Amino acid sequence: MEIKRILISQPEPTGASPYSDLVAKKGLTIDFRPFFRVQGVSVRDFVAQRVTILDYTAIVFTSRMAIDAFFHICEQTRVNVPETMKYFCQSEAIAVYLQKYIVYRKRKIFFGSGTVASMVQSIGAKHKGENFLIACTDQLKPDVHKLFTKEKLKHGSAVFVRTVSNDIRDIDLHNYQIVAFYSPADIKSLQEAWPEFKQESLLFATYGPSTARAAEEAGLQVAIKAPTPQAPSIAEALSNYLDSDKQG
Repeated sequence: MEIKRILISQPEPTGASPYSDLVAKKGLTIDFRPFFRVQGVSVRDFVAQRVTILDYTAIVFTSRMAIDAFFHICEQTRVNVPETMKYFCQSEAIAVYLQKYIVYRKRKIFFGSGTVASMVQSIGAKHKGENFLIACTDQLKPDVHKLFTKEKLKHGSAVFVRTVSNDIRDIDLHNYQIVAFYSPADIKSLQEAWPEFKQESLLFATYGPSTARAAEEAGLQVAIKAPTPQAPSIAEALSNYLDSDKQG
């Protein structure tokens, strides 16, 4: 099958991207369309979780969106976060974003190098006695809880951000030869748009094991997977696939 058109379930990149190279080198048409969006939970939904923020002495953030949602909930529920609260972030970029809401003091804010494991490492023995609230999304990765449990860190979690499927019913997926998914939420959106969807000859690419698993559980066959040692990104995985003889 000749590959001419690819759909990426992400917002269109601003400026140059690895996909620009694919278009230039392979003469492809690549379209971008996010299958879902994220938004903060409502006060009602947060209250229904029966979580008391002030029971915790440290907050864990894995995204900037979670920071926005957390402080919005605090404002709406009139929770005055004490200056003694500590913040642990997955990356420095997320930590710096806290400046939007609090005075940035390194003694209260700690961060990893981009992975959950590195963030847990930043906790170390010094902060092991804290009670951590993980500010998560409804797509929380299990490894967050697993690592905190493994390290015997006292913790709880609350959903501050949820995923909402976009209406994608105007797309004819079979106008494409490959569709790339980045999140299990993409698969959910697909199923909601077309409950009786048939894959037929359409090829799917997925990023991350959870996305591949969600696709396979939905009865879809995944032809292209990333990350791998040979292809750390979807763009590279697509390039490798197109260079191979698999497309026949």
